[in-house]
Amino acid sequence: MGLLGSIVKSAVTLNQKLNIKSQPSKKTQEAVLRELLKASKNTAFGKYYGFHQILQSKDLLQQFQSNVPIHTYGKMKFWWEQQQKFSDITWPGKPDYFAKTSGTTGNKSKRIPITNDFSDSMRKVGLSLATELPNFPVPEEVFESHVLMLSSSSNLNLHENGHLEGEISGINIHNFPDWYDYFYCPGKEIAAIDNWDERIEEIIKKAPEWNVGSIAGIPSWVLRMLQAIMEHHQLDYIQDIWPNFRVYVSGGVAFETYRKDFEKISNKSLIIIDTYLASEGFFAYSAHPNSMAMRLAINHGYFYEFIPFDERGVDEMGEILENPKVFDLSQVNTTDEYILVVSTNAGAWRYVIGDTIKFTNLSPFEIKITGRTKFFLNVFGSQLSEEKLNAAVVYTANKLEASVNEYMVGAFSENNQHIHQWIVVTDDNINHKKFISLLDDKLKSLNHNYKVARQKTIDEVKLKVISKSDYAKYLEKTSKKGGQVKVQKVMQGEAIKTFLDFFD
Repeated sequence: MGLLGSIVKSAVTLNQKLNIKSQPSKKTQEAVLRELLKASKNTAFGKYYGFHQILQSKDLLQQFQSNVPIHTYGKMKFWWEQQQKFSDITWPGKPDYFAKTSGTTGNKSKRIPITNDFSDSMRKVGLSLATELPNFPVPEEVFESHVLMLSSSSNLNLHENGHLEGEISGINIHNFPDWYDYFYCPGKEIAAIDNWDERIEEIIKKAPEWNVGSIAGIPSWVLRMLQAIMEHHQLDYIQDIWPNFRVYVSGGVAFETYRKDFEKISNKSLIIIDTYLASEGFFAYSAHPNSMAMRLAINHGYFYEFIPFDERGVDEMGEILENPKVFDLSQVNTTDEYILVVSTNAGAWRYVIGDTIKFTNLSPFEIKITGRTKFFLNVFGSQLSEEKLNAAVVYTANKLEASVNEYMVGAFSENNQHIHQWIVVTDDNINHKKFISLLDDKLKSLNHNYKVARQKTIDEVKLKVISKSDYAKYLEKTSKKGGQVKVQKVMQGEAIKTFLDFFD
């Protein structure tokens, strides 16, 4: 048992004990909002929306919500485009970086400002996560092993306005201090390789040289990397090359559809730590084992609001109402589903990220991500959230003892028939009728509206199975490869037909 690992684990445990007394309360959020408003009261955005007036109000939150409207990316884009050129637009100064999103649910990448204050907040949330590690059964040898982070390229592009652009994981690695090289792999040189396949090839070559104890990244891409390493080096389990690998830090997409395949490649029980890290912030992280619930970071420069994901906040298609009901952290419950709204020290104000969440605990505040607002399937009245879709796929795959990591679903009309079209990615030989029957019945049990829709408006549920190799060809053809790329799960109308045409 290594001395370094013992020292590091002891230090983390001590830090956790020192922080127990300072656990934040609900009042913390108002203090965060006040600091955000003070810092940006003299910006163009702050002057336009009367931040001075808000700060003088007896009811800070009520005045803030009265003065500042809810912003989607379309509304914030105007301000952020000015922020690329000028200082003091939505946050003091001019950002050195802009994060380009992977464009999961839209046609084009978005550009999100990354300020120094924002980067400090992300690091602080990372430290908060580190203080929770003693809650997990992490062996001491993991603390002196390498951390492999599978990210997008850290080779950032210089914009004509003087800032650097890249995906958020690449920006984070680009900003790693030199001492991080002691335990970080694949290293900055490999991380800067733009071509995804070339980067993976270098990781495969270097794999025997590293002592990896933990891995972080989106599960779909991490799984492909690990499988490629095992195939190249002819391994039975990934621990045959990295015996200390015990911790996987997941994020970006729901983990459950990948769980069985991670279990197949590991001969040791993996500790899964889930995170909510997006281009807009590092909002939550797992704080205890045997649960995918995540502790909300409420004292780290983020102010949260919540729009109920029901008739009080959205229309039948899941679009936010003109004047939705909005709750603060003191008003939420563990029953309702909410659209997350954030104000941050990157100059995002009452900004709708597009994620839906549900609280699993209110003391401390813990959440789970239930989906994306754009992954809400309500064509023909089905009202299916991503959480329900995931649950049904996992249930059906387990029943049929099949491995299904990826799926897509869409709805369209054909010959006066309303159809739900499912596409699943698997190399297993599954019975189509049995899969549809199990999936359909599970969705009916999970959602009453879907059950009614199946009786009245959805005439047929179809299934197409594609192999993992064919799916890989699709990703190659459509340039949807990389450590931060996420493929759209819910496709509307012609999009699902176009997807199907690729495989015909």
